[in-house]
Order: sequence, then C-alpha cells, then structure tokens
Amino acid sequence: MRVEIWSDIACPWCYVGKARFEKALAAFPHRDGVEVVHRSFELDPTRAKGDSGLVIPMLAQKYGMTEDQAQAAERNLGENAASEGLAYLTEGRDHGNTFDMHRLLHFAKEQGRQDELIGLLYRANFADERSVFADADGYLISLAAEAGLDADEARAVLADPARY
Repeated sequence: MRVEIWSDIACPWCYVGKARFEKALAAFPHRDGVEVVHRSFELDPTRAKGDSGLVIPMLAQKYGMTEDQAQAAERNLGENAASEGLAYLTEGRDHGNTFDMHRLLHFAKEQGRQDELIGLLYRANFADERSVFADADGYLISLAAEAGLDADEARAVLADPARY
C-alpha cells in the first residue's frame, strides 16, 4: 500500500498529522507493507524568499479573524500538538517561503533521509525559538546535516535554484 502525504513545513496541522499518522502506522499490523511518500505542497508559493512575518497577524488577515482569535487558534494547535507529545510555540513564531525546504526534502529523499529531515524541519519551524526563515540557508544546512545529509551537498542544492 502506498500512502502519499501532501504537506508544507508551514502547516501546523501537517506537523500534528505526521505524529498522528506515525502513531497509527506503528499500530497497524501490516505496517511493513506500507510505503509512505511525502509530496510537496506550498501553502504560499507567491511569498518571496526572505520575506517573513509573524504568524498571528498573517492568520488574522488570511482568515478574516481578530488577532485574539488567531492567538486562540494557535493555543488550540499547541494543545493538539502537546497531546501528541510535540512541542509547539504559540507565540512569536514567524512564517515565510518554504520552497527551499521542499527542495532539500527532495534531495533528502534521494539520500534516504527524507523522513529525518521533515521531522527536523517541523520541529525547527514549530518548536524552536530560532527562525527557519531568518538566515534560512545557514539554518537549513545545519538541519540537513543533523538529518544525516552532507552539508556541502545541501549547500550546493540551495545555491542552485534549478535543482529540485
């Protein structure tokens, strides 16, 4: 059985969903017969690289809600994440263009390290104080290396906009 998961590193429900899916898969008696394929889906492909902003005002504008409502939604997401054992920053997080992250994920897939990298990217985006969008290349290279990828090769992928 093949399960294709379309997601974006900027999607908090994808972060929570990955944990829930992995829990369900671990309990599935035929899990060894399941092929999981991660696919790229950019939530905001029009956002320029280097353009980032705080999540709460973006959510309020995008969904036509007040900032208090957006903050409540983030707290709800934080509770959902915590119920899955995931850390989640409900305040001060930023968002931005995820295209280079997707490019690195395709590179990681070729190296057999995609699942490791996607987990690290989710953690970095939703749980770490450091932004994956500010000094993105440097941070992304360190995350790629942490996932077991060669840092110089990851740097070469990011330096060549035609790759992946």
